[in-house]
Amino acid sequence: MEEYKENIKVTDRRINYEDDDDTVEGIAGESQAKKMERKKAADDYKHVAADRENSFPRMDFSTFVFSLSTSALAHLGEMPNPENEEKEMNLPLARQTIDLLAMLEEKTRGNLTPVEEQQLKDFLFEVRMKYVQKAR
Repeated sequence: MEEYKENIKVTDRRINYEDDDDTVEGIAGESQAKKMERKKAADDYKHVAADRENSFPRMDFSTFVFSLSTSALAHLGEMPNPENEEKEMNLPLARQTIDLLAMLEEKTRGNLTPVEEQQLKDFLFEVRMKYVQKAR
């Protein structure tokens, strides 16, 4: 039987940063190189995004919750679609958005300011009540 030999070249394409920050948080079990890659990507994004003009308001938790609540209300037909100015109801999308808000409430419990917590509870109450009215 003939012996087959082939030269194999292995190239490490992982990004190696000479950052000595060992405190980079990452997913359990991931390598330090991957953690550094994630940190570098986040830092690069901040730098590039800061250089761009942005007509949108600063995104914070309250703005995010307000945006999701507005989407839920739009899916419930409470406000017109900006593309055609018609009110359209889509209960499955409304429910999905409401469930997303509920998940945020559960996953952020104990980590919100009192104002953020109350705002989330109020928005959830409002969109849940509207959903019940529309779904009946």
